[in-house]
Amino acid sequence: MPDHPLPRPSRRAVLAAAAALAAPSLACASTFPDRPIRLICPWTAGGSTDLQMRALAEAAGRILGQPMVVENRPGAGGTLGAVALLQARPDGYTLSQLPITVFRYPFMQATPGWNPLTDFTYISHITGYLFGVVVRADSPFRTFNDLIAWAKANPGRLTYGTPGVGSTLHITMEQIALKAGVEFLHVPFRGVAENQAALLAGTVMASADSSGWAQLVRDGRLRLLVTWGAERAKSFPDTPTLKELGYGIVSASPYGFGGPKGMDPAVVRILDDAFGQAINDPGHMAILERFDMSPWYLPSAEYAAFAAKQVEEERAMVQGLGLKL
Repeated sequence: MPDHPLPRPSRRAVLAAAAALAAPSLACASTFPDRPIRLICPWTAGGSTDLQMRALAEAAGRILGQPMVVENRPGAGGTLGAVALLQARPDGYTLSQLPITVFRYPFMQATPGWNPLTDFTYISHITGYLFGVVVRADSPFRTFNDLIAWAKANPGRLTYGTPGVGSTLHITMEQIALKAGVEFLHVPFRGVAENQAALLAGTVMASADSSGWAQLVRDGRLRLLVTWGAERAKSFPDTPTLKELGYGIVSASPYGFGGPKGMDPAVVRILDDAFGQAINDPGHMAILERFDMSPWYLPSAEYAAFAAKQVEEERAMVQGLGLKL
């Protein structure tokens, strides 16, 4: 023990030291963003998600004073954006859409790959989809009941496309098949563009997808048989819902945007504020209306809590349906 006790640091010195340690983070927040931000869309270009994200990114970029550039990484059921976040720096310059498959896949796979509760920073919840089943305009199926009746008479021969194995569209179609007592043949694609192209070419008999089919339905090239929302779609009021047809299923697959784990809370607030304002941008609202999607904004903390609830629901669903691969 020294002869003279070491002097205790003054309160001013302690505060100065704390400020010095915090300075890099504060400096980051004070200058963020100072270059373009990458926003990963884990679906193909031209679909409802891609167009929605591009409209929102344009509006958010104007608010932030830096471009927000959308990068398409389709495949793996919409989870490649989440995979990219695992390798990205948590500096706010790499973000991704987080579809519900990000919460579902870890419980389906022997090697989970990521933990949705700890491996991401949840920034803003944005919206949800309008889903539906479409067929070609020259299809003999005039109604969804026609499709089900044919499937019953021809077990395993009714082919339908979705954006991927384990997607909400795939799982909901299998839930429909179970309730109806029929067997479908699932054909997975990488996104809405491939799914629609296969339907138009006659490769599959039906397509279950988000409302990227809307314009083709309006143009008379496709026929919409059923939608999956809680109520009839505003743009297609003559089309019944699954709920109306007695299946007791409502499916909207909500989603938001996230980043790598460990992001500076100040940067998260900047991004969240920008997305919260951009949601109401007229250009973005026009895209949502075009695809019968509704704004569903949740700020960062509420989105994180919502995600935790979704994780538990997906865990129970995967276990209940025996979907583990």
